[in-house]
Amino acid sequence: MNPAAANENSGTNNEPSDKTLEAMRHFSETYAKNTDTYFCVDLSVTAVVIKGLAKNKEELGSPLCPCRHYEDKEAEVKAAFWNCPCVPMRERKECHCMLFLTPDNDFAGNMQEIALEEVKAV
Repeated sequence: MNPAAANENSGTNNEPSDKTLEAMRHFSETYAKNTDTYFCVDLSVTAVVIKGLAKNKEELGSPLCPCRHYEDKEAEVKAAFWNCPCVPMRERKECHCMLFLTPDNDFAGNMQEIALEEVKAV
């Protein structure tokens, strides 16, 4: 790994780079604001999902939903159904991951923003 890439990384081999984390954090905030949805009242849930999206983005080239089990992740990415925002979210505002929650959801908080430091801390 080159020194510049090492500085972008969180320190462990399994962690996505800061650049990808920031991209997924920014995407999540923008999407929540555009769809009038909110992050989970427990922001650690939000952080874990954003990290999972970033990891899948780096490993698979697409932010595949990190909360589901797949027999073949590459095939799922190509099918695009579970790429975030997934089809259930886009069509019915149903987010299995609890990343984007409608205001009437019991687990919805009042936040549409999360700091990069908070995402990295989880």
